[in-house]
Amino acid sequence: MRNFMNTAAVAALTLGFATQAMATEWNVSLWGKRRAFTEHVEKLAELVSAKTNGEFTLNISYGGLSKNKENLDGISIGAFEMAQFCAGYHRDKNPTITVLELPFLGVNTLEEEVAVSNAVYAHPAVQADLARWNAKLLMTSPMPQYNIVGTGEPRTKLEEFNGMRVRATGGIGQAFAAVGAVPTSVTATEAYNAMESGVVDTVAFAQHAHLSFGTINQASWWTSNLNPGTVNCPVVVNIDAYNNLSDEERAALDSSVDEAIAYYVENYNKLLKKWEDILVEKGVTKVVIPESELAAFRKTAADPIREAWIEDMKARGLPGQELYDLVQKTLAEKRGN
Repeated sequence: MRNFMNTAAVAALTLGFATQAMATEWNVSLWGKRRAFTEHVEKLAELVSAKTNGEFTLNISYGGLSKNKENLDGISIGAFEMAQFCAGYHRDKNPTITVLELPFLGVNTLEEEVAVSNAVYAHPAVQADLARWNAKLLMTSPMPQYNIVGTGEPRTKLEEFNGMRVRATGGIGQAFAAVGAVPTSVTATEAYNAMESGVVDTVAFAQHAHLSFGTINQASWWTSNLNPGTVNCPVVVNIDAYNNLSDEERAALDSSVDEAIAYYVENYNKLLKKWEDILVEKGVTKVVIPESELAAFRKTAADPIREAWIEDMKARGLPGQELYDLVQKTLAEKRGN
């Protein structure tokens, strides 16, 4: 009997270790804190765990695994299995997806942003571009058009942007530079301190980031209709880690993406509906830029920056014109539907 009990105990212990060993845990590198910008990743983790009965889990870290500008590097060496990053943080490392950060693309809604991102991510040249970093594009992080908060007197004319120090990255930064502003690409987590210390006069963000990183608390005004563009921030996974998943785990991950994005969009749209009340609550003046000034901004920034980008891509052997046309075609199809 004693031998039987010992054998049973060893078997149970062995089974326990085997069960534990079969569980898959992925580390996910984000930054800042949980906010509207990360809700799709949180939802993805919830869905994957539920579909696999807890056998596949995503351990989400907000800044504990890497700096935000180093997330793509971390993915490339397998330091973690999943990460979020923004294309404008390192344009030379992911040139193809910077098409989505060109100024004045004409994207009006989060749903349109999802559509154009998905189309670009599916392009073979884009997938090959990210594969250089052992990264597979999983899903986008759709954001509305950026607008700026500022200190001092509101700036409503293009000439008043001359010399304005603005926190802006990617194509948005290029657009501001085209009209004489001085862009700086400090990270989102550094933006509040840059504004508080006077390093920048203004900060370009989507609404959630003005709230999450506190720049709205430094602001006296906000542009409601400048809409120079947005940034593109994909969620990627390490290719080796993805390939090592079981068929069931891979299916659980892939099948959860659309639901996670839908949840994100619904949640973000709720924030947008509250935005007007938030401005009133914080005493921030809503600034409307005259259409004549917007037209001048688009003329100065949109066409020259787009053409320069296409030529740069051509010089790199990348299909820039094709990617830009794909964005416009996808927008037309989305609106046609």
